[in-house]
Amino acid sequence: MNDENTKNLKKIVTHSGNFHTDEVFACATLALLNDGAVEIARSRDPEVWATGDYVVDVGGIYDPKIGRFDHHQMGGAGVRENGIPYSSIGLVWKEYGESLTHSAYAARMLDERLVQPIDAGDNGIETFSIIGAVAPLLIHDAISAFRPAWNEDRTEDEGFFEAFEMAKKMLAREIVRACAEEEGKHRAEEAYEKAEDKRIIVLEDHYPWYEALGSKSEPLYVVKPDRGNTGKWKVETVRSDVHAFKNRKDLPVSWAGKRDQELADASGVPDAIFCHNKRFIAVAGSREGALMLAKLAVESL
Repeated sequence: MNDENTKNLKKIVTHSGNFHTDEVFACATLALLNDGAVEIARSRDPEVWATGDYVVDVGGIYDPKIGRFDHHQMGGAGVRENGIPYSSIGLVWKEYGESLTHSAYAARMLDERLVQPIDAGDNGIETFSIIGAVAPLLIHDAISAFRPAWNEDRTEDEGFFEAFEMAKKMLAREIVRACAEEEGKHRAEEAYEKAEDKRIIVLEDHYPWYEALGSKSEPLYVVKPDRGNTGKWKVETVRSDVHAFKNRKDLPVSWAGKRDQELADASGVPDAIFCHNKRFIAVAGSREGALMLAKLAVESL
């Protein structure tokens, strides 16, 4: 890279040594914000901090006007209404999330799904439950996988920059998904408004509907094309809670685990193909068949 191009780069400074999820994603956010035209310095030297356009997770200052995003100073850098304090990614996202996504909705979705869990973990707050010895693999674990193992000939800087590249890709994809979800949500809401029987909502494509329809009291089932299986349609149950697996109304128990002719006989729908054992999804060979399954399920005991 020539000197002229180097002069045009925005400089991000974060701390050296062991790296964490919050500053990795803070740097990824700033890199995407600047279309990748950034350089990153990892240092604990105040003279190096002074050279940064942005300084994240180090330096003891939170002041977005001068690009400073640390939360380690006395008293931290603020707490959300839900009690989750900010870490460096939360501070950067609060300042630039909407500018990066060009959508208040997408910025909020990513804050709730990605940023706040990182902030919580960095501040020692649990946001999940553990069943026995089974715990979820968190985004913190994914980033930690890039740290040097005790017996590896590998540096923290190597690990940081590999994790940074992964975080950029993941964040870019999450922005695409959140923006697509916003449009899909509007289409799901339109389908709800048009539905004569609001217990069954028919969607014409794979719109993200969980939030849009889960917030309504009436919907029990969604009928939509079966992605990847041309011509086939499926019925999905609406959950009582978008974060849980409890359905508002299960599909009939007599359909559970049945396929093809066995399911067709049990349901009376000639082109019925499959019903999951857990009774949250069923597939038919046509829109009409899936709609018939949904109507039968609504009326079932």
